[in-house]
Amino acid sequence: MRISIITVVRNNRNMIEDCIQSVIGQTCTDIEYIVIDGASTDGTLDIIDGYKDRISRIVSEKDKGHIFAMNKGLGLASGDVVGFLHSDDFYADNTVIEKIANSFKNNDTDSLYGDLVYVTKNNPDRIVRYWRGRDYDVKSLRWGWMPAHPTFFVRKNIYEKYGYFNTDFKISTDYENMLRFLYRYKISAQYLPETIVKMRFGGVSNRSVKNIIRKTVEDYRACRMHELGLSTVIMKNIMKLPQFRFFGI
Repeated sequence: MRISIITVVRNNRNMIEDCIQSVIGQTCTDIEYIVIDGASTDGTLDIIDGYKDRISRIVSEKDKGHIFAMNKGLGLASGDVVGFLHSDDFYADNTVIEKIANSFKNNDTDSLYGDLVYVTKNNPDRIVRYWRGRDYDVKSLRWGWMPAHPTFFVRKNIYEKYGYFNTDFKISTDYENMLRFLYRYKISAQYLPETIVKMRFGGVSNRSVKNIIRKTVEDYRACRMHELGLSTVIMKNIMKLPQFRFFGI
């Protein structure tokens, strides 16, 4: 079983190497690694090129933004299963993808997800938020629960059948994508109760009050598209609070 991993990056030379090394260091022997660079100007591409012999496909060109780049990567992916690893992030250990591949082999499932930890930008051992998953139940999506998208691996034929990322969204495209797959079309999902990804705290959706408001509005749009209401968005935000180890970052 081939696992396609897609990393989208633009001007992130300080973090991209950790991301790349966490992929190429995996024990899984059948990984297709695709890196989509948005014509970086800060030396990011030089770092990527240093690993070109270990990366299956490198594309560097101007695009319309990270969502378009993610869709570009999906179009290039040839694996049975696809996952995304953002350029700030890295896998929890070098056996993650092997465990994911084995779970897909041993379970008749369309998708798989696990746990996620947020770490401080300069100290990957300092956990500030723990996104713990749970066994899948489609009804829980109504109450604001969702898998952690960086841990969400999906069979390629699901993307081909139900569509790529919706470029009408700027922040909540991952949420809309999961609602479409899991709630609207009710694809199957398997929970792997292990930390899969370490994410550096401070993503686009939580960098400012403005972005938090914008994300909430987009979350509501996504819910309305799939016949869910405002209560789902409210509960989604409330459910995040117990994940934090502390609030002062």
